[in-house]
Amino acid sequence: MKTLIIIPAYNEEGSIASVIADIRRHVPETDIVVINDGSTDRTEEIAKASGASVLTMPYNVGIGGGMQTGYIYAKMQGYDVAVQMDADGQHPAKELPKLIEQASRYDLVIGSRYVKSTSYRSPHMRRLGMIFFSQLVSLLTRQRFTDTTSGFRAAGRKVINLYASYYPIDYPEVESLVYLKRHGCKITEVSTEMQRRQAGRSSITPAKSVYYMVKVTLSVIMSAMRYNRTAVIK
Repeated sequence: MKTLIIIPAYNEEGSIASVIADIRRHVPETDIVVINDGSTDRTEEIAKASGASVLTMPYNVGIGGGMQTGYIYAKMQGYDVAVQMDADGQHPAKELPKLIEQASRYDLVIGSRYVKSTSYRSPHMRRLGMIFFSQLVSLLTRQRFTDTTSGFRAAGRKVINLYASYYPIDYPEVESLVYLKRHGCKITEVSTEMQRRQAGRSSITPAKSVYYMVKVTLSVIMSAMRYNRTAVIK
């Protein structure tokens, strides 16, 4: 399958080269596009020097706008599979074959830290948030999920087309799953290892965490209401 790795990146000059090299080492046949989201450091320069294609946003549009740009690119270029992967080194490229292989059977494959026990350990409050959203989405969609906040995902053509048309703007991972369920997509999770970021620091501050919890919860409930109405009509 013609596969594209989409890497959204904002000021990730310290890790982007090693992330691209890791992908080349484990899945050399895939293409890589870095969505340079208005970085003010050398992310764009280093990504190009490392052999990736680079799409540079005119300013920082956030993960939602960056990922939708990547999906539009994947649709226009006729890719069968598009894999979302972090630029900070949290997603080991050795896990990519698991996601890509399952993408031939499912519309979306999520790399989960919690399907099985892994070495990943998250801060206590963040773990509580992960559990909350996984249980909320499981309840609203009637499908069990363990890691709805994971940004390590492989999308088939149906999802590429859907995400190219619409993708949530703020903290999109959770809401985007309910959106796919509304459109009848087959989603699965596979167990993957993850690790702490290699360089830089997370953009999620304590204040943003509160905003994240409230905004995403409301968005997911509203999206699920539309999903359930559609299911009743059918």
